[in-house]
Amino acid sequence: MATTTTPRGSKPGSVFRRKPIEQIGTSEGGQQALKPALGLRQLTAIGVGGIIGAGIFSLAGAVANGKAGPAVLISFLIAGIASAAAAFSYAEFAGLIPKAGSAYTYGYAVLGEVVGWAIGWDLLLEYTAIVAVVAIGISGYFNDLLGFLHIGLPQWMMGAPGTEPAGVAAGSYKINLFAVLLCLLIAWILNRGMQNAARFETALVYLKVGVVLVVIVVGAFHIKSGNYNPFFPFGMSGAFTGAATVFFAVFGYDAMSTAAEESKDSQKHMPKAILYSLAISMVLYVLACLVLTGMVKYSDINSESAFSSAFASVGLPLLGAVIAIGAILGILTVLFTFLMGASRVGFSMSRDGLLPKWFAKTHPRRQVPTRMTWLLGGASAVIAGLLPIGEAAELTNIGILLAFVLVCVSVIVLRYRRPDLPRGFKCPGMPFVPIIGIAFSLWLVTFLDPHTWLRFGIWFAVGLVIYFAYGRRKSLLAKAPAEKSPEEG
Repeated sequence: MATTTTPRGSKPGSVFRRKPIEQIGTSEGGQQALKPALGLRQLTAIGVGGIIGAGIFSLAGAVANGKAGPAVLISFLIAGIASAAAAFSYAEFAGLIPKAGSAYTYGYAVLGEVVGWAIGWDLLLEYTAIVAVVAIGISGYFNDLLGFLHIGLPQWMMGAPGTEPAGVAAGSYKINLFAVLLCLLIAWILNRGMQNAARFETALVYLKVGVVLVVIVVGAFHIKSGNYNPFFPFGMSGAFTGAATVFFAVFGYDAMSTAAEESKDSQKHMPKAILYSLAISMVLYVLACLVLTGMVKYSDINSESAFSSAFASVGLPLLGAVIAIGAILGILTVLFTFLMGASRVGFSMSRDGLLPKWFAKTHPRRQVPTRMTWLLGGASAVIAGLLPIGEAAELTNIGILLAFVLVCVSVIVLRYRRPDLPRGFKCPGMPFVPIIGIAFSLWLVTFLDPHTWLRFGIWFAVGLVIYFAYGRRKSLLAKAPAEKSPEEG
């Protein structure tokens, strides 16, 4: 039986009690552990799979058309630099604390239990909602493809209530069945074991990267330099506004970092995977934007299907169709990465006693959190099946930005509190680089809709009720004896 203690000053009854970093991932009575199955290549693929999705296939075109023009590549560079500031902080923690949970685990260890709970509780909603939003988006492409092939489906299964297009009677749509099935399919794949699931993810990432490379290489022969003039049609402010929009296309490594415990050599591989995945994605984003705005005048870019329409406009409609199909398959990787992230956060919270331990039960042979994965997969399926994409999307974003702030703050605090800890990777430019991540994330929060804040406030309030009614009493640290911590000498 492992003995759990709390640092002196972090009283067992305090909501700010911290679990000693040396004991993160341990529990009393024989812990549930996840199976190490991922190497550097698989981890990097999961990161790229989470970062490159709808951002490159649709968001780039929308931002170029209405906000930044050809300067959309500047928007991606600004967002990438800001995201990198947070990525360096994540990389330091990933090498230092090789356990599942990511921002929840880091916050719990450095800032206290209630802070860790708050961010973990919020990430459960954010990640689950992202899975639902992406599933709804893929379902829309799927319905369009069926229409192109003249294949009809019963209207009741083609969308959420209230999303009927013009010409379809209100109330005809009952459920977005394809989106529901997608969410459940990804949950099933994740529960087949991390090694098998990672092979599926890696194959789709290779496909997605291949599609992007085809776009870049073939599209480069159809660039017209005149399309870059003016480069800043909306001014430099347009590029910054675009950066606020595309920032949500340059994270994903945060969800990947939740798989630290399933890495074969987390302290060595996880920091590299975080930085590699962001670097690869940013290079592809910038080159793709350069090609897109060079092929088509920014004002003529199709916001919905930018690259498919661009190739059709230069006489390559078949290639455009292939790109559209590849994009649909490639976006599946986003579902994988974020449902994996949500289930690992929930698993960690359950293992720490903040949620019922029943959810922390792993499969006896595959060693994956089966119960939590099915629970969150089912929740994402309900959201995807019954909510329009706009309402589902409003559940995302704020929690991830706040997680970025928390991780950047925590890496500064821990560097000065525990300089003795062995760090496989150190965030450079301390404390200025993390401060950049904090400032940019807080700035982006100001762009969010008031309805987003309202939903966040309600979810946060519900979470606090659950914490004080259950988690605070059932936490493994609740009855732990206080122990003098290393930072106190």
